[in-house]
Amino acid sequence: MHLPIFSFSLLLILGMTFTGSPKIFAEPGTKVNSRRDLIIPGESFIWVAGDTAERKFITSDRLYLGTQKNFSASIRIGDLDGDNHPDIVVANGRHWPQQNFVFFNQGRSQFKRVRPLGQDLVASYATELADLDNDGDLDIAVGNDTTPNAIFLNDGHGHFQHHGSFGDPSSIRSLKLVDINQDGSIDILANARGKQNLIYLNNGAAKFPTSRTFGNTFDSTIDVAVADLNQDGQLDLILANRDNQPNVVLINDGRTHFNQRLPFGSGRDETRAVEVADLNGDGKLDWITGNIGQPNTIYLGDGKGGVSKILNFGREDGRTYALAIADMDQNDRPDIIVGNVAQPNAVFLNQKDDLELTEVRFGDPANATYNLAIGDLNQDGYPEIAVANSNSQNLIYLNLPVTR
Repeated sequence: MHLPIFSFSLLLILGMTFTGSPKIFAEPGTKVNSRRDLIIPGESFIWVAGDTAERKFITSDRLYLGTQKNFSASIRIGDLDGDNHPDIVVANGRHWPQQNFVFFNQGRSQFKRVRPLGQDLVASYATELADLDNDGDLDIAVGNDTTPNAIFLNDGHGHFQHHGSFGDPSSIRSLKLVDINQDGSIDILANARGKQNLIYLNNGAAKFPTSRTFGNTFDSTIDVAVADLNQDGQLDLILANRDNQPNVVLINDGRTHFNQRLPFGSGRDETRAVEVADLNGDGKLDWITGNIGQPNTIYLGDGKGGVSKILNFGREDGRTYALAIADMDQNDRPDIIVGNVAQPNAVFLNQKDDLELTEVRFGDPANATYNLAIGDLNQDGYPEIAVANSNSQNLIYLNLPVTR
């Protein structure tokens, strides 16, 4: 059985043991900004980042993913051909039809073999990996902008056959693949900007005949995180909304209905991404939002689905489009990886249990990083960062030690 490389938050959801994650390069920053937030009575912190980072994140022309500059919107990592090397799938197009691709790793982060995913050029925003037909290999779900979504089934060797579609065309911005009703089959959560969000329930054979809604019809959802926030054994949802729609936590009633809404944030946040993990080691899940035109925010969970404290980090004028959580420096604390548009990307290394963050920047500030994925691509024990850039080269950043 070939297992995917899971994100830190998904490991928490599934109750697995986390042993380490990918890493990234960048140059040490000097300060992590803070401002007083608007959510609930809480505290605002300033973290000063000294030159204590022991990792850097570096790329080169040998680490390009192909030669094309597409409107890339999504990137994911997993072993697709069963050779124990993590591969990469990229979704391209956004609003314009382009080809999606699968890149195969020959080892040591060498991606010199690429295969088109599907015959049609499509306007794709999302690609996600999971075993959708329960045969032990990773399949691919593709979410498109106002054109039919697609399921591609893997033959176990990295050849993907178009299996069908799911749902009606909509303004899809991201997908989440998770067994939301806990019946043993992976379901699809589809997030649509300005339209109804939907859950597509898997019948066990990668068919999705049943759907149900989540969130309001006016939610402008760009991303969703899934986790048991109130510790009742059911998976809850955290919605990242744009267009002056408040962000919300949706509590699962135990029957996969999400009628209880717990708003968080100012109500006017322009949020593009959300991730979840226990960031401060207190046994309660926290979540992070990546925001546009404002700092990013950490919400420390109270274990009941609510927020106990709010912490801001990053630039006051931040433009974050993508987030990931992984232990980049292998100190057994989850770090935060941030993908930005028209600003350098950054890794915020978590130095202490009270969330002392050190910023390490990487990448060209001229790029528009729409998505990123973390995985140990050169299999040295430290995770790398793969970035999906819109209208510039997609890249891999190696996670290397700082030499002094």
